[in-house]
Amino acid sequence: MKDRPEKERSGRAPDRLSPELDGLLRAKGRRRRLSRGEVLYARGSSPGSVYRVESGAIQLSTTSRSDREAVLGVVEPGRWFGELTLLIEAPRVHDARALADTEVVVVPARRFHEVLGDRSDYLLEFLRLVCHRYKWAIERIDATILQPLAVRLAQCLLATQEGIARDEAAGPAELRLSQEGLGQMLGASRQSVNRQLKQWESEGLLTLAYGRIRLLDTQALRAIALDGDGTGRPPG
Repeated sequence: MKDRPEKERSGRAPDRLSPELDGLLRAKGRRRRLSRGEVLYARGSSPGSVYRVESGAIQLSTTSRSDREAVLGVVEPGRWFGELTLLIEAPRVHDARALADTEVVVVPARRFHEVLGDRSDYLLEFLRLVCHRYKWAIERIDATILQPLAVRLAQCLLATQEGIARDEAAGPAELRLSQEGLGQMLGASRQSVNRQLKQWESEGLLTLAYGRIRLLDTQALRAIALDGDGTGRPPG
């Protein structure tokens, strides 16, 4: 028998902290509000804090010397970020910018280390968090090289949905994702992403609005994500 997914075993997603540690860190932090487009920190800056998104969304990206931007991910409410460079005492490796009006909890390095202290279980939680993100990055590289766009896009939408803390009874998940940002994340053009999303919208899998995507049929998207050729239909 296969092991149950970590979310099922622990009662939380693998990229989230336990309620105990989450609450302790939030109590040590201060609230900061960001306007849409405002930079929280820049690549190369010194890591002085860890952050938790309370509302809105934070885009993590990097820019080449030719000013080409690559979106690395979007941090939704309930998720912590910024811990890696703080733990290894290295400069930030990406830019963090508000995708919408956003509120974050800012926990200074000193208070972060006070909470972890000699608690190996807390440190292990952050180690699991980092390992989960490393695993996700490897899977994304593999998908970018080997999988059709439809498969990669479905996987990205589902992964983003799973990262959102929400009430299942509230209805379909609404993702703060632009088509341009999705293209940058998946190594595809905005036009290609738009064509695929429009097709899925016509099939009733999702609906589109400016900067937002609402998932209506996650079962169908999951079939596409697991299929391999992007059709969601069994071979033969």
